[in-house]
Order: sequence, then C-alpha cells, then structure tokens
Amino acid sequence: MVDDELWALIEPVLPPWPERSPGPRPVDDRLCLQGILFVLLTRITWQQLPPVDRGKSGSKHHLSCDGSGTPLKVITTGGNVPDITQALALVDGVPSVAGRPGRPPQRPESLLGDKGYDSRHVRRELTRRRILPVISRRGEPNIRGLGKLRYVIEQTFALLHQFKPLATRWERRLDLHDSLVSLACTLICWRRINKPTPWSCYEL
Repeated sequence: MVDDELWALIEPVLPPWPERSPGPRPVDDRLCLQGILFVLLTRITWQQLPPVDRGKSGSKHHLSCDGSGTPLKVITTGGNVPDITQALALVDGVPSVAGRPGRPPQRPESLLGDKGYDSRHVRRELTRRRILPVISRRGEPNIRGLGKLRYVIEQTFALLHQFKPLATRWERRLDLHDSLVSLACTLICWRRINKPTPWSCYEL
C-alpha cells in the first residue's frame, strides 16, 4: 500500500526514535503507516488489522485468494515464520475449481505477490507449474498498479480476522483452530457466491 516512491517522501519528515528511550522499540514506522491507511480505506476497526509483528511468538495466517477476494487456501504457522516459506504450499494446496464446462482448473494463469515472496526458487517453481509470477523485486520499485490489486487480499485478511477467535488465537490445538478457519472461509465464500470470480489469477 505504501510503495517505495511514496515512502521515500514520507520517511525524511518523521521524527527519529530516541536511542535511549525506555521500553521496547515500537513497530516499524512504515508498517504503522500502512496499518493507518488500511483502516482509513477499509473502515475496519484497529482490532481487525492483520498481525504484522513477526518477531513475537503467536500464530500467523498465510492466505491465497482469487481475483475477487474469495479465500482459496489458508495455512496457520508460528508468528515468526516468513511468508515465502509457505508460497508454494499455498499454490499447491488450492483445490480444483468446478462450475464451468470441461475439466475443473487447478492452476491460475498468474500469481500476484509482494516483495515478501521475491525468490528465484519461487519464480522458477511457479514457471514450472505454468503460472506467471507477478512479484515485485527487492530493492526495486513496486510493479506499477500492484498496490491496488494487493488491496483485494488485504480485504480478505480483514474479513477473515473479523472472526475474533481467528484474529486472536484461542485454540491451542492446531486442528481445532484450522477447523474454525475453514468454517470462516466457507462463510466468506457463501457471501460471495453470487459474485463473478476472476480465476485467471490469484494472490498471496
């Protein structure tokens, strides 16, 4: 949401964090700004923001969705697990999508991802699966227009975390928690069932 070009204009005007200030260092300024803008654009509450602190213990959801925001696969891991480690599992875990004449498709034409998924291995494996990787590269400007497309999956995260037991994990057993995740995704899909589903791509 806050691309490199915009952040380059904002960062110089922010006050520095005092080196000897008591207490833990706050969340990164750029992540804070992204959270503020996301709340502003989506009208969700602060409690519904997706977790972003990867340095702490706890759980985290990795999610893929189609072009309309319908969740396709959710994986629960520890809060400090990098997104990139689950990229291929999210792709391979998507079930066949029926409803049209012919063989149900299981692979999209393209996959959108932010710089957290920038990896030669991931790109190579996606290409081997005949999926076009549309992933911004680290150290380079974001792909033009990708920020607007990323809004789709951020909105799906917000819908998923409207269910309080998922936003804050209460179940210690992973199988019970994942069952609640599946039920929540079913409800989200049900609400979208009458909307057209662009299957040509999906997002991480």
